[in-house]
Amino acid sequence: MSKTILAVDDSGSLRQMLVFSLKAAGYGVIEAVDGRDGLAKAKKQTVDLVLTDQNMPGMDGLSLIRALRGMKKYQKVPILMLTTESDDAIKAEGRAAGATGWLVKPFDPDRLTEVVQQLIG
Repeated sequence: MSKTILAVDDSGSLRQMLVFSLKAAGYGVIEAVDGRDGLAKAKKQTVDLVLTDQNMPGMDGLSLIRALRGMKKYQKVPILMLTTESDDAIKAEGRAAGATGWLVKPFDPDRLTEVVQQLIG
């Protein structure tokens, strides 16, 4: 059975790129349009990895990570932040919230798949 990834980003074109790259690598992908949508979908179905944007309307990536880490089933699930922010302070905040790692946009599809494979096989 293939591993499932939750891709949370308010940019439709970025989600399309994520879905295309991840499905090509053999992963199942659930899309969410923002943090609230991502949290709702994560509650309905357990996923193997979460990819989230930081800057989204409603609920940002850090808030989503904190909410997921507060749930027992998401305490050990890898969470990668995808963001245009490369600032160390934001990275530190991400780590403090429970992010496993960080990919700066625009991302390289090969690098993305490589990181995902290292985290969930």
